[in-house]
Amino acid sequence: MPALLLSLLAGCGVAEAEDAVCDRACIVGVTDSYLAALASRDPSLAPLADGMAFVENFERLTPGEGLWRSATGGKSGFAIYVPDTNLQQSGWIGLVERDGKPVLLAMRLKLDGRRISEAEHVIAEPSSANLPNLVQPRRGLLATIPEDQRLSHAELMRIGANYYDALDDNDGSLMPFAADCQQIQNGVISAGAGRVPHSTAPAGQTPVAGDCAGQISSQQFVYIDRIENRRMVAADPTTGLVFGLSQFRHPMDNLPYKVTLADGSTAERTRQTMPDAPFDMAAAHIFKIGPDGQVHEIETVGAVAPYNSATGWD
Repeated sequence: MPALLLSLLAGCGVAEAEDAVCDRACIVGVTDSYLAALASRDPSLAPLADGMAFVENFERLTPGEGLWRSATGGKSGFAIYVPDTNLQQSGWIGLVERDGKPVLLAMRLKLDGRRISEAEHVIAEPSSANLPNLVQPRRGLLATIPEDQRLSHAELMRIGANYYDALDDNDGSLMPFAADCQQIQNGVISAGAGRVPHSTAPAGQTPVAGDCAGQISSQQFVYIDRIENRRMVAADPTTGLVFGLSQFRHPMDNLPYKVTLADGSTAERTRQTMPDAPFDMAAAHIFKIGPDGQVHEIETVGAVAPYNSATGWD
């Protein structure tokens, strides 16, 4: 057994029983072990179960392929953990290095005892202009919820799942967004304070609402035709974080459509302003849900894929 794995098991307080359930600290340790093995490009250093299943950006691979082959550096200071002791899964978003360049990695690990039976990667390359937003996680994402104010695992999962209904139905009221909600996607502030206006708005036109709820209700995202393969895969009551994965389908065949602008007027989104060919997006979201049951921060990784891609788990 590799020395790194032995050290991990001892650190979890179990020296011999690899089939024991992982507690919160243990899940974080397994996640770090996996990330260290990735950085070394050596699957034998990770606690992988026999026959472990691995999907990266919708493609079914084997350990040693994908990021296992192209990683050139480990995790940075930008790392967000969502250890789930109920489901024995780990959600993680962070910055690593691939081919000498920083990339965002969103990751799900499924544990069988203290070994990893499934691993799932969503990888996106942020532009250099957005890297300043990926140096350290926002303070709210890391903050611990006082023990007597924590929501249950089931409640966190329920609230997180509402996001996909809100986006699919273009109704921001379906998700309990806080007034201070801020969303960052691939390093871009896409909603809330500091938002970068959506690129589909014609130059000089009043933008849509910039808050998390108003932006969705503006109909800005009507071009997202379907959100499939929705999975809430990890929740951590200690931090109020919940992690979801999904697959966005964009046929780009419903143009033109009208959006409501921040001043109450309407405008059209047309083929001229949205010339994209049909595409899918592998999406990962971490939601910070406070004791008030409202969403205060959202961290998102999205990777473009061919339209109607298989999930990799089919």
